[in-house]
Amino acid sequence: MNLKDLNKMTSTMSRTEKMPVLFLGHGSPMNAIEENEFVANFKQLGKELVRPNAILCISAHWETKGTFVTAMQNPPTIHDFGGFPQALFDVQYPAPGSPELAQETKNIITLTEVGLDDKWGLDHGAWSVIKHLYPNADIPVIQMSIDYSQPAKYHYELAKELNSLRNKGILIIGSGNMVHNLRKVAWDKLNDEYAYGWAIEANEKMKSHILSGDHQNLIDFKSQGKAFDLAIPTPEHYLPLLYTLALKEENENLTLFNDKPVGGSLTMTSVKIG
Repeated sequence: MNLKDLNKMTSTMSRTEKMPVLFLGHGSPMNAIEENEFVANFKQLGKELVRPNAILCISAHWETKGTFVTAMQNPPTIHDFGGFPQALFDVQYPAPGSPELAQETKNIITLTEVGLDDKWGLDHGAWSVIKHLYPNADIPVIQMSIDYSQPAKYHYELAKELNSLRNKGILIIGSGNMVHNLRKVAWDKLNDEYAYGWAIEANEKMKSHILSGDHQNLIDFKSQGKAFDLAIPTPEHYLPLLYTLALKEENENLTLFNDKPVGGSLTMTSVKIG
């Protein structure tokens, strides 16, 4: 790293007031181009937040063996889905990357070796929600991958090592869905407020643990009974929630929003800390 790069990193990562942390229930990729109450709340949130220096997003849609962060200057917009209208594939979110933030993230994590990735980009778990917060695509965004080989506690502990970034103007976003079972979606009710009994039960228990600060039961999600098993058939959409909760400090405010189910087996419940 030359002196110019070091100076640039120092100016970008200068100390700021502690940034909030978000978990955003992203739901269907169509939320990227539709106007609904969830999108309206994302847009309002973008207006209320202090403008960040950069964004670090942990998306359900980037699973890897090992932990990586995107480190390119111009991350491509990834359309990692199929069967949707052409208008969705036409969306571009040309936010710059931040090799400086990627290097800083790599430097502060001690739990594992973090790789610098130059091939991924921004998947729809990231851009479909961030585009509503910052439609001008003028804030640098990097993604951190989810190591599919590691247990929930590992992800929770890894997230804690990101805490110093909050004091450097970095908005950390986990993007997934607390209840996410695509095999059981009622596709004819995907745009309706509708949930199966087990989805309601799981979501209510999750919210109770979130609001009481009982993170251990959330980490031990595989031991919480049948409703949790149905709500989290695979962990990738749930783990970003743990990344967000791990960063909550004592006495920080926590609020829930977009707290509604859709399609029977998905919930859009989102969390703001700070």
